[in-house]
Amino acid sequence: MNPTEAAELLGHAAAFDNRNPSAAAAVAWAAALEDVPLDADAKAAVAMYYRTPPQNPNERLWILPHHVRTLRTKIRNERLENFQYEPVPDETVGEYFARYRGQVQAIASGRIATPTGARALEGGPSTEFMAELEARGWQGNRTVPDSDDEDGEAAELIDTVRRSGPLGVVCPMCSAEIGHPCKSSHATKKFPLGRPLTKPHTARIREAAGETQQTAEQRAAEEERIRAASARALQQLQDQEIPDAEIVNETAS
Repeated sequence: MNPTEAAELLGHAAAFDNRNPSAAAAVAWAAALEDVPLDADAKAAVAMYYRTPPQNPNERLWILPHHVRTLRTKIRNERLENFQYEPVPDETVGEYFARYRGQVQAIASGRIATPTGARALEGGPSTEFMAELEARGWQGNRTVPDSDDEDGEAAELIDTVRRSGPLGVVCPMCSAEIGHPCKSSHATKKFPLGRPLTKPHTARIREAAGETQQTAEQRAAEEERIRAASARALQQLQDQEIPDAEIVNETAS
C-alpha cells in the first residue's frame, strides 16, 4: 500500500469516525501497511472494526493500521475454513506447491467461491474384510445394553472396578461405607461417629485382598496377646533400676 492508497483507506475510515486525514497520516499508514494491498478486504476490515461495539460504551473507536491487518487476515482465513487441496495426477513437488498456493490465494481473495462444507469421507471396509474380522471374534458393531442387567459380564467388570483397594469394600471393623475412610471407635465433639483414620483397618485391607477374616474369638485373642505384651514391656521398664543422678557442685574458680 502506497501513500495514495493509504489516503483512500483513511478517507474510508473517516466516513465512520469523522477523522481529518492528513498527508503525514497517509505516509505513516503506508509505512505500517506496506505489504497489505488496498482491496475490498482491507475496506471490509474497516467496516468490521466499526461494526463491533467497544467494551467501554464511552470509549471512542479509532481504527489503527494493526486493526486493518488483523481483521483483513481474519476475513480471508474464514474463506479457507473448509478448503481442501485438489491435486492432479503425477504432479511434482514444485507443481504441488505452485498449485497449492494458487488455490489458497484464489479462495482467500474471493475470486473462487468459498467451500460451503467439509467433504465427507467415503467408502468403508469390504464385506469380505468384515467377515474375516467377525470370524476372529471381533464384536465392534454390537450394541451397548441399556442396563447392566442385560450384560452380566459388563456388570461384573463394573463391580470389579468399584471394588479396588481397601476403600472399595465396607470395613468389617467400623462399618465404614465404600469410598469412606475408616473411623475410630472414640467419639469426640467434632466427630460424634468417630475420628477418621489416615490408614484403613487391617481387617479392611484383608477384606479387599480377599484374605480370610479372623473370627470374633481370634480377634479377642489377638487383642489379649497385644495387651499382655504391652503389660510385660511396662513391667520390665518399672523393674529396671535407674541410678540416682550425681549432683556436682560447681564452685566459682
